[in-house]
Amino acid sequence: MKLRLTLCLLASTLAAQAEVSLPKLFSSHMVLQRDMPIHLWGSATPGESVTATFHNLTNTATADLTGRWSLYLPPQPAGGPYTLTVRGTNTITYDDILLGDLWFASGQSNMEMPLDGFGPDTQIEDAEKEIVAANYPDIRLLLIEKDAADYPREDVRATTGWSLCTPASARTFSAVAYFFARDLQKALEDKKQHVAIGLIDSTWGGTPAEAWTSLDALGSNASLMPVFAARAEQADREPTEARLDAFDKQARAEGKPTTPNRDWHPNIESWRPSALYNAMVAPFTPLPIKGVIWYQGEANSALNRAGLYDRLFPTLIKDWRQHWAQGNFPFLYVQISAFASSPKEDWGELRDAQRKTLSLINTGMAVTIDIGNEHNVHPANKQAVGERLSLLGRRLAYNEDVTASGPLFRLAYPDKGSMHVWFDNAAGLHSKNGAAGGSQVEGFEVAGSDRVFLRANARIDHEASGDTIIVASPAIPNPQYVRYAWPNFPQANLYNGANLPASTFTSLEPTRP
Repeated sequence: MKLRLTLCLLASTLAAQAEVSLPKLFSSHMVLQRDMPIHLWGSATPGESVTATFHNLTNTATADLTGRWSLYLPPQPAGGPYTLTVRGTNTITYDDILLGDLWFASGQSNMEMPLDGFGPDTQIEDAEKEIVAANYPDIRLLLIEKDAADYPREDVRATTGWSLCTPASARTFSAVAYFFARDLQKALEDKKQHVAIGLIDSTWGGTPAEAWTSLDALGSNASLMPVFAARAEQADREPTEARLDAFDKQARAEGKPTTPNRDWHPNIESWRPSALYNAMVAPFTPLPIKGVIWYQGEANSALNRAGLYDRLFPTLIKDWRQHWAQGNFPFLYVQISAFASSPKEDWGELRDAQRKTLSLINTGMAVTIDIGNEHNVHPANKQAVGERLSLLGRRLAYNEDVTASGPLFRLAYPDKGSMHVWFDNAAGLHSKNGAAGGSQVEGFEVAGSDRVFLRANARIDHEASGDTIIVASPAIPNPQYVRYAWPNFPQANLYNGANLPASTFTSLEPTRP
């Protein structure tokens, strides 16, 4: 009997080892990236031959000693639906696969916020109307389950599986990502380009950027690693110490030994450095994508943290590009909005750090300070956010000649008791409370050599090139620095001719430790 049981267990183990498999990110209804080599990978019995057939393409790979296999199929144009078949000792078939453009949507709660909202007090504008209309069979959705890990994973914990965009599937999916894809696909259709859009929703509310960055990248930046190493230690220590204290207390009460009878493992919290990169980004890096859309920053806005973001955020972008290994793909992100947050937070400094990150090639920033909610960190107008991201995508990813950004600070210098400020993307510069060409602008401050900023008067200099603002304050006769839209919830009204708002900025460079 014992021998028979052993043989049965051995047979079942061998059968399990023989099963060819692919990561959970593969399923029917998915989108594969067009015009790039199609990468397929997974596991099988070591030495097993694995053959993949897709459309009219076939290739074969052999599983290595660890049971991993990987193969590529030649690039293909947009099209479908097609069937993918992977054969080893077993056969896997995925149907209704489209070749199109695959976008990875990530960040914290404002990217996570679904069309259905976060409850009755935190809703998307016209939510039910938008949900009913969310019927786009060539937009495909993949929602990733939240997970954290202490090392890079090869697969995600779970997904919903790929689905067509319907009212039922869109209801619980990222609203920003949905509006981005909807507007982008419509713009492509208007140019007679029919392209399927795939969206991967890998988001977790309340999470900081360091949790989404690999440990290697954090460790490669000398100015970041000491800070985040200390936070990682704290992330380990505090939950573990609490668990041990609770164990000791209960054991003493029950008259039991206070030594655990098994190893204790530290909690992997969602805010621990690299924890979300490991579980929710790393599994996707072998998969070719068109680009990334990102909305995050609120969790890094504390006074003692915002000053690091101008180094942390570029590190994250370069890190993802390095691990995806497909060059400087478009990385489109949302500048955090306006919110009357705690005085212990510095949203102005965080927004300016995001602006500075535009120095990285092929990045685009959607400014949203004009659609914030003073009393809710989750603004309801996600339609405008998606639209502005789609404009950036059209320009950077599809080479369309559109104005995709509001005015961006170029330079400033003092002259005769005022500050002269120049902007890029400034055609049609105007204030929101006036017609095009309106000159009275709100939201500017100036500072003298003492670096103390005071509210200032600002006007558009139409006698010059039209891209210049003149800023002055009677309280500061010799201004040296200027900034715009700096408070957490600023009153600011500068736009360009495309009715896109100007970004927060300061001409005062921070003092580094």
